[in-house]
Amino acid sequence: MDYQTITLTHLGEVAVITLNRPEVMNALNKVMRLELGEAFRAAGQSARAVVLTGAGPAFCSGQDLSDTRSFADLDIEATLRDEYVPMLKAITDCPVPTIAAVNGPAAGAGANLALAADVVIASQAAYFVQAFSRIGLIPDAGGTYMLPRQVGLARAMGAALFADRISADQARDWGMIYETAPAEGFAAHWQSRAAQLANGPSQAYRHLKTALRASFANDLDGQLALEARLQGLCGETQDFREGVAAFLQKRAAKFAGR
Repeated sequence: MDYQTITLTHLGEVAVITLNRPEVMNALNKVMRLELGEAFRAAGQSARAVVLTGAGPAFCSGQDLSDTRSFADLDIEATLRDEYVPMLKAITDCPVPTIAAVNGPAAGAGANLALAADVVIASQAAYFVQAFSRIGLIPDAGGTYMLPRQVGLARAMGAALFADRISADQARDWGMIYETAPAEGFAAHWQSRAAQLANGPSQAYRHLKTALRASFANDLDGQLALEARLQGLCGETQDFREGVAAFLQKRAAKFAGR
């Protein structure tokens, strides 16, 4: 499929989705939101890992405030419900591991777009900012859900109220993201990480994602029951048999994937 605002390429079994509006710091417009959802749904069926990153020096500056089709005329609630929600669900529901490779500034909805991925890896040149209060809004694009779960209520509240820049290293130390890497060589770093996931046990990864996300809603008994059921499914896979054989034979496992 030809895209206008993003690119979808493959590095082996890793699908790489690149926000491709560098002239506006990869700001999200109506077309990009639609295309991101389509690309994640397609990549989730064809790849074993998916990476989201940005073209140029920025990751994503958030909502394109000049996009008159979706902002100036604005029914914000409808835009979030009809455009942002399907895009975000395509990311969070992706059946394979997802990485946000945050190569530069991630602001507003752009910051929360990154947080929708399973793992966030940021260049040390990047920063995150919940910029919404600067224009009289509250965090959206999942920010009010993701942020307090990742950094706690106190830090989430402060980040949203003050709209301070949070450096990549600070975001890592807060638990907002998984890790940082030097700007020089950043692409090589996330490519290595993505390849590691693409070569892993895809079915176990899918069940792992389900279990961890369910834990916020379950009590202990419910979570233990879910663990047992999903672990039983993992135990029936060829990947499990291969993993045990590789361990006993002291060699690297060669997982079949799907």
